[in-house]
Amino acid sequence: MEMAKMIFHGVMPPTITPFKANGQVDYSAFIANIKAWNQTGLSGYLVNGSNSETAYLSEEEKLRLVALAAEHAAPGRMLTAGTGMEEPQATIALTNKCAEAGAASALVLTPSYYGAAMTSGALIDFFTRVAEGSKIPILIYNVPKFTHVNIKADAVAALSCHENIIGMKDSAGDVPQLAAFQRASLGQRFSLLVGTVSAWYPALALGIEAGIHAAANCAPNACVAVQKAYEAGDFQRAQGIYSALLPLNTAVTATYGIAGLKHACGLAGYQGGQVRCPLQPLDGAARSQVEKIFAAAREELAQYECQP
Repeated sequence: MEMAKMIFHGVMPPTITPFKANGQVDYSAFIANIKAWNQTGLSGYLVNGSNSETAYLSEEEKLRLVALAAEHAAPGRMLTAGTGMEEPQATIALTNKCAEAGAASALVLTPSYYGAAMTSGALIDFFTRVAEGSKIPILIYNVPKFTHVNIKADAVAALSCHENIIGMKDSAGDVPQLAAFQRASLGQRFSLLVGTVSAWYPALALGIEAGIHAAANCAPNACVAVQKAYEAGDFQRAQGIYSALLPLNTAVTATYGIAGLKHACGLAGYQGGQVRCPLQPLDGAARSQVEKIFAAAREELAQYECQP
């Protein structure tokens, strides 16, 4: 794919990584999920994102997941790999290995261990070095919920001018900040992707055309339907589907986390598998709550002929 034509549009899930009861990656379940998602309206896949439990994956596991996604993804689906490490050379090395495994682009997390030192200047230096050493285009990943580092608009403005930095996933959920990032990168060949369903409708109203959503693992067609309705000018339908998704999104992100997301995936017919230690499975009460929220979302979405 030519770099200049790599424009993001549509919805991608940060793919879950199913684990067996013994803690090993269930690669067969991962393949089954990719094949099932191929039947939906998703535009691509992010492998090794936050909801992939990537912090708990070895390099060998990460590369195998990328290779399997590349092998089994439907034609035309964009494949992005999470490759962020704490320093440039390690990030470049993993990015280029993921490129060899089949990734078309890489999502690079802001370094965060020395958070107070991650000024705009430090982040510009880091991402520039990574971009210049990477064989595939990269995207900035801003997720202050986990890193406690929140990139500033001045850094985005500088980095959006680099020919090998093609976009950013912003998972802060701060719509005014999202708009500031959009203004900062205006006029550049730079895709801004919203990283949470909670900001999906407002993002579309800002003119943002792509999202990477945790809830797209368990409700892919509903996430896609919000954008389709909005772009067709049916704003009432778009807002209705978006509103129906919000309680489910909260459940599988803020309230019950990855364990809740995996349970919801199982309810939707996908293979969630187990979480990997030190994450813990849901207890019975939490499972029941996720089931109630999922059922309510399904019932509400049915009026739009759109199922999670």
